[in-house]
Amino acid sequence: MEWNFKNGIPIYTQIIDEMTMRIASGSYEPGEKLQSVRDLALDAGVNPNTMQRALAELERRGLVYSERTSGRFVTNDKGILDSLHEELAVRYFEELEDKLRKIGMTGEEITGAVNKWLADIK
Repeated sequence: MEWNFKNGIPIYTQIIDEMTMRIASGSYEPGEKLQSVRDLALDAGVNPNTMQRALAELERRGLVYSERTSGRFVTNDKGILDSLHEELAVRYFEELEDKLRKIGMTGEEITGAVNKWLADIK
């Protein structure tokens, strides 16, 4: 998978965001074994210490877990994965609302636009 990093944002936070999205989307399936830190770092073109820092944070959040001699795995915990979907949905809706309000839309106009968009995609 391709890694695209932006200037001005710490690389490890971008890795966390990208891997979180891959977990949420199912690109990394529940229970799937992740590549080694070194291999992930090589794929991403980053220092292994940077990748380790990002993985440690993902583990702290419960999105991945370690098995001593077997490596790291994506969580199988449905509650954590459901919470992740909710958290991401709220974040993206807040970003959308912020942008639409900046162009002058009211709450009612935003609701109408979202409802119209949903109806159009069916």
